[in-house]
Amino acid sequence: MTERLRLRRPDDWHVHLRDGPMLAAVADATARQFARAIVMPNLKPPVTTAAAAAAYRERIRAAVSPGIAFEPLMTCYLVDGINPDELVRGHGEGIFTAAKLYPAHATTNSAHGVTDVRQIYPALDAMQRIGMPLLIHGEVTDHNVDIFDREAVFIERTLKTMVADFPALKIVFEHITTKDAVDFVRDASPNIAATITPHHLAINRNAMFDGGMRPHFYCLPVAKRELHRLALRAAATSGNPKFFLGTDSAPHAVETKEADCGCAGIYNAPFAIESYARTFAEEGALDRLEGFASEFGPRFYGLPLNPDFITLERAPTPVPGRISAAGSELVPFHAGEVLDWRFVA
Repeated sequence: MTERLRLRRPDDWHVHLRDGPMLAAVADATARQFARAIVMPNLKPPVTTAAAAAAYRERIRAAVSPGIAFEPLMTCYLVDGINPDELVRGHGEGIFTAAKLYPAHATTNSAHGVTDVRQIYPALDAMQRIGMPLLIHGEVTDHNVDIFDREAVFIERTLKTMVADFPALKIVFEHITTKDAVDFVRDASPNIAATITPHHLAINRNAMFDGGMRPHFYCLPVAKRELHRLALRAAATSGNPKFFLGTDSAPHAVETKEADCGCAGIYNAPFAIESYARTFAEEGALDRLEGFASEFGPRFYGLPLNPDFITLERAPTPVPGRISAAGSELVPFHAGEVLDWRFVA
């Protein structure tokens, strides 16, 4: 049995770091494990210009403790009619790594999102031309569509057409939650990939209702049936380079989760790599964790692999029930559990 695991230092290809006091509280949890991270732009107001992204990048760098090497990779929040020239300029200047498509009202701070993807077709055409990846929160927001079906319907209504209209556009289908998404990405062209979170590998939708309403398991897209969780685990551990790590870690103060209208998001950053290691160990695929965590993402984005390494050891790792942050508390994923892997270096 493997007792120590040495991995090339991984990257997180989808994370929410927030801003202000919350940024200061959570930045190190990501930076200590991951060399780079794709940072989501859904702030208030959203990050829609290169200047705003550059300023946010500097705030993130300032929030990371001295001695931790970490590079935030910035994204542009797409809005209806966004100027393609802003994307081209920001990408050319090394500010924008990618652009993010939030369907309007699909998730937290997405009110300014895209109402119809044809409103951003000029931007997508420019991104295809310059090789700038599009990152997608893939759900429809039609209230007539069941929340558990919104990802599958998005594939049929929107994604298939978008891929056909922009066949050379690099697309990351983020935080996929369904077998439908796994099958679509697996069978699509090489420029279509997906990220998978630790929580969607670990829980199905029953977790939200186990013994009552469990708001700290509520995220968007919501966890789905067990058959979908098993499909995600098979994809993540398959060694297929189309699937790679993206935590979608999303911190919310406890009072905003445990509320009449609680926020969507799971804060998994403090024990993310340990959670992934548990899944891969359970699937007998520890030898494939490095590819998923450290190699497939950089290669898709056209970035070099990280030169340094981390070490995990098999050891009991208690996860605290709450973590103090920004004058409040956060409930981390796996709160109160004991994981069997520990990040040591």
